[in-house]
Formats: sequence, structure tokens, C-alpha cells
Amino acid sequence: MSIVTFYNSSIEQTGKTMSIAAIATYMAIEHNYRILVISTTNREDALKRCFWEEKRKKRNLGIFGPNATLEVETGVEGLARVIRSNKITPDIITNYTKVVFKDRFEILLGSEASTTDGTVIETLYPNIINAANQYYDLVFVDLDENVEEETKKTIIHDSDIIVVNMSQRLRSINRFRELKEKNQLFASKKVLLLVGRYDKFSKYNSKNITRYLGEKNQVLTIPYNTLFFEAAEEAGVPDLFLRFRKNLDPEDRNAFFIQEIKRASENIIYRLQDLQMKM
Repeated sequence: MSIVTFYNSSIEQTGKTMSIAAIATYMAIEHNYRILVISTTNREDALKRCFWEEKRKKRNLGIFGPNATLEVETGVEGLARVIRSNKITPDIITNYTKVVFKDRFEILLGSEASTTDGTVIETLYPNIINAANQYYDLVFVDLDENVEEETKKTIIHDSDIIVVNMSQRLRSINRFRELKEKNQLFASKKVLLLVGRYDKFSKYNSKNITRYLGEKNQVLTIPYNTLFFEAAEEAGVPDLFLRFRKNLDPEDRNAFFIQEIKRASENIIYRLQDLQMKM
């Protein structure tokens, strides 16, 4: 049971959330793990669009008036109320998740609200993550850059693996170099580097970035893929990966996309196993 946190090395867009969606979906299909992805964003959730179509809230015309909703509160906001009452147990978390693949892949969506019952929701994330880690084989955390600094530090400290996301811009690459020099944690074996929205024809390709940063292991990538990014806007990510699994020819132009997701997934699994053996 392990916590894998995806972290941006800078404030720029790196495709972090899309990378999590791709890797988690692939792992859920190809490996016998029970996976939970936890979103920590308080904005519109891109993860939700990857897997579910937007639905209008049902209106209740009964005794509670026309503006009440029949939907049960889910996600972090609903779970926060349970934590406040000190009733949280690892298995209760699943009552607040949305299911992608039954008994295999679930997502705990972030909250648009900043507080609940006077408590700042984001301060509850470490408790939620550690409780989930007792129930799921893999807990992926999409660590939002707007999460308060102390909470962010706690989540990173508690993580078994930190996947640092960067772009192919030299500025982004240099920011990670500076981060590694300032904080030894980011020079440790807990860290894997990943480039999202990857363009293999860029001068800053995976091999060149690896060489430039002096890394021992080749930087991971999630290539830009038109079908994937379209599916991510249309709740079609699970169907896309199932279709790729059945029909993808090695010569297909989408093959490189799947190969790199497989490489990223296997590196995460191998690094977790390696670190656990040395504990």
C-alpha cells in the first residue's frame, strides 16, 4: 500500500492531471491493484471530465422547495464532515468516491468549497490520504499548486513516491534543478521526473533532459496524444484505453503514447518495490 504524489515543479501547466488520468487508467486495466486517485483542487475538476459527463442536478419539488438537491454529497466535501465527527475509517472513504472500474479504480474529487463547518478542507487531506493508504493498494494524489504550503509539505513527506512534473521549457527544467539543490528530498530515490504533453521532436527530449540534469534514470514522459485529450473532454478516457488494449497495432501512431505510459507505470511500480525492499 503506497502513496504516489504528482507534484508540479513550477506554477506553469505541465499536464499533471492528465498524466495521472492516463497512468491510473492504464494501471487499473493492466495490473491487479486497487487504485484511488485523490484530487486536491478547489477549482473545476479536470479529472471529472475525463470519466463522467456533466449532469444537471436533480431538483426536488417536495417539502424542501425547488432548490434542494436529491444527490448525496460525495467527494472531499462530504468526507470532510465524517472526519470532523471522528468517524473516518479506511473503508468508509469508498462511500464518497466515484467509481471508474468496480473494485479496481476510484476517484475522490476535490471540493469547490474552501471550508466546511469552519474547517479549511485542504488541511484534512493528509488524514484522508493516510486513511486511504490503509485500504487501497495505490493512492495517487494530484497535488494542486494552490494547496497551502504546510499541508503540501506534509503530503510530500508522507508520500512513498513523488512524481515531479515538468514541461519541456528550459525554464521549467532549470526550476527543478534549483529545487533539487535547495531540498535534498528532491534528489532522493523517492523522486521520479515526468514530462507531460511531451513532444519527442523537441530539442528538450527525454534523453537530453536526462543528460542535462545528470539523472541516472531516463526522464518519464506522457506524449501529447490527440485522441486522449479529446477523450479527456468527453468522459471517454476508460473506453479509449480499453480500445487501445484490444486493437492497437505496433505501427499505429498511438503506439508511442501507450508505450510511454507503460514505461511510466512500470517505473513507478519498480521504484516502489525497490524502496520497500531497502526499508
